[in-house]
Amino acid sequence: MTPNPFLGIFFHAIGGFAAGSFYTPLKSVRRWAWESFWLVMGLAAWLAAPWIVAFITTPQLLDVLRESPHRAWYLAIFFGLLWGLGNLTFGLSVRYLGMALGYAVALGFCMTFGTLLPPIYNGLFGTAEEWDKLVRLLTEVPGMTVLLGVAVCLGGIGVCGLAGMAKERELTDQQKRESVAEFALGRGFLVATMSGILSACFAFGLSAGDPIAQLSIAKGTTPVFSNNAVLVVILLGGFLSNATWCLFLNIRNRSFGDYVRGPAGQQVRNYVLSALGGVIWYGQFFFYGMGQTKLGKQYDFSSWSIHMAFIIVFSNLWGLYFHEWRGTSSRTRTLVWAGILTLIVSTFVIGYGNYLATR
Repeated sequence: MTPNPFLGIFFHAIGGFAAGSFYTPLKSVRRWAWESFWLVMGLAAWLAAPWIVAFITTPQLLDVLRESPHRAWYLAIFFGLLWGLGNLTFGLSVRYLGMALGYAVALGFCMTFGTLLPPIYNGLFGTAEEWDKLVRLLTEVPGMTVLLGVAVCLGGIGVCGLAGMAKERELTDQQKRESVAEFALGRGFLVATMSGILSACFAFGLSAGDPIAQLSIAKGTTPVFSNNAVLVVILLGGFLSNATWCLFLNIRNRSFGDYVRGPAGQQVRNYVLSALGGVIWYGQFFFYGMGQTKLGKQYDFSSWSIHMAFIIVFSNLWGLYFHEWRGTSSRTRTLVWAGILTLIVSTFVIGYGNYLATR
């Protein structure tokens, strides 16, 4: 398949929009505990949607999964479990920091670890070919351009973080809670940091599950959809960790009644909104997989940076829409826009580096 880095960027933009938007329907769920709507969202995001899409896009899906190497299965599920823990704390970071700052802090760590560690690990401990890719990354113009784009992305995340700290200084506690009901800066930064580090394991899961993707192609799957079979395995691990925690909270908080108690109209609305959030969430990795295949194999790890950048861009735009920055100074709002624009520029720098590699 011929690489097309700028088409890959377009797919990543759609995926970033989905990831930056999935929490929006969840904000409208009423009278359900967090763990209740998160579990319903997860059933749609990590079980229903991946299997439905994989069956549609992957010929002989069950044969692909059955014949895949056991090591790829075990590692993909393991990293999915770790990612699931990060996903749990990510939900908490949005609760405590809001969509704009919560996304920026968590995904800043996620982008750094998820982008840079896989090629470093593969280069140092993998095959001679992987070592050669690492050397080219550090010494040739295309690779250095990709690294420059990653650095610009980190700079954009840093600017968004500065805007968040400025918001903390400028607003009263009452003003913060008007837009983010449970705003707690210290607690939010702690869970967002944990979330970012653990969430980066999704990138490791995709790397570990590559043999599944390659077998999928050999069985007739169009390459642009080859990651859909891998997502089924990774998200199974993610669902296990999320479902276990949510059911534990249902027991501890006695919130099992959320699923059946209340006016019928409200219940239908809550189920629909939670499931909609899950379907939107899954859309991020459906388009991520497409974007990664179009970016080319040389520096495919850089897909993670582009994905993270677009998520932060759209989450900040939603934060502006929901008035999370109301009451802040024009300087702080300028920082927000500067961070968004820097992140957008970073995606094109990374894309250009991949374009140079294809030539």
